[in-house]
Amino acid sequence: MTNLVIIVLLAIVALSLLFMAVKIVLEYQRLVVLRLGRAIGVRGPGLVLLIPFIDRGIRVDLRERYFDVPPQTTITKDNAHLSIDFLVYSKVVDALPSVVNVEEYEGASRGIAITTLRAVVGSMQLDDVLAKREDINQVLQAKLDEVTNRWGIKVTAVEIREITPPAEIREAMTRQMSAERNRRAMVIEADGNREAAIRVAEGQKQAAILKAEGDRKATILRAEGYATGLARVFDVARTVDSKTMSLKYLDTLQELGRGASTKIVLPVEFTNLLQPFLQHTQEALDSHGRRPDGRPERAAATGRH
Repeated sequence: MTNLVIIVLLAIVALSLLFMAVKIVLEYQRLVVLRLGRAIGVRGPGLVLLIPFIDRGIRVDLRERYFDVPPQTTITKDNAHLSIDFLVYSKVVDALPSVVNVEEYEGASRGIAITTLRAVVGSMQLDDVLAKREDINQVLQAKLDEVTNRWGIKVTAVEIREITPPAEIREAMTRQMSAERNRRAMVIEADGNREAAIRVAEGQKQAAILKAEGDRKATILRAEGYATGLARVFDVARTVDSKTMSLKYLDTLQELGRGASTKIVLPVEFTNLLQPFLQHTQEALDSHGRRPDGRPERAAATGRH
């Protein structure tokens, strides 16, 4: 019975020693081994054997982690109070210094982030802090990474979540934003009116050009029509003899004489109009042997003797 108890105790001790000696390290972990208090290296991933009571293994997670920095009250260069909170993303790139060189690297990184934020914001104007958030993120990341590098930690990103100015500054910013929007609206309206006036002027100019072009073409067409009409009248007039034209002139004068007007119209060509009739009368008298004054041709000849 006593032997059985001893065997059971030895089995328990052996299992305990085996449990203390064998460690399984995951892929995203590393095991920092301390032998009698001295760091002898980093083991893992996989199966790691330790000497019980002599070796001590400290697990370090290599995955990227983040911690939240609560809202911090900062003062800008122009004495404006701001409340800023942000996130810091980091990961362990060297497991040994993250265990040997710092007690709690996450808390130490948070403290460095807070002091760095106040130093950066304190060197900037309020407008720059509000407008250059991305620049602040890059500056914070660079300064934090410079400090945490000796701890084997890499700061991968810093993201400011919110910047909260005091109530009076928010009211002033709201008024400024409203005034700026009104100014932009007035500028846009003025630009629109100017553009509309330019387009109206261009439209009127084009309309005037088209109208002038139309009038010119109409004048040319009318002139061509007049010329064609005159040519046709001239062609017809060429076929009419002088006697017919004289009769037409006499008919016109007769029509004028029938009117109630007391004016007498004599055309300039009146003597030319009478030439055909005078010539006709002369030819008639010559055919009957008489002169235009009514005396016989023979008597006229005797008188001359």
